[in-house]
Amino acid sequence: MNQAPPALDVVDETFLAVPPSTVAAVFADPRSWTRYWPDLVLEVYTDRGDQGLRWTVRGALVGTMEVWLEPVLDGTLLHYFLRATPADAAGTPRALAPRELRREFDRRARAAKAIALGLKEILEDGREPGVPPRDEG
Repeated sequence: MNQAPPALDVVDETFLAVPPSTVAAVFADPRSWTRYWPDLVLEVYTDRGDQGLRWTVRGALVGTMEVWLEPVLDGTLLHYFLRATPADAAGTPRALAPRELRREFDRRARAAKAIALGLKEILEDGREPGVPPRDEG
């Protein structure tokens, strides 16, 4: 049986001037998931350690989501992928009108970028690319 492709395919990339292990620690805590994606229920199906996580998604959407942490230069390229379809309260995929689907895509894309930029601000703590991290001592 052929399954319909996901209605939403959100992709985002943001560079953070911190090591992948620093970013991975944020996503390793399941409590952060409900803070970042309050209307989604996530279940890890691949834990890639410092390279990120892959989840199945239930709740307002059904599908998959991934955070891939790629070491680049002196930091991490945070890749975000969401491939999912809006769902009703019972978790059944539901079709949205094209205008509603565009709004939902935009909302999810903006939320992904807000998460990444929020992490950038907190984790980098003012550090510029190419400048060593501040001494903790």
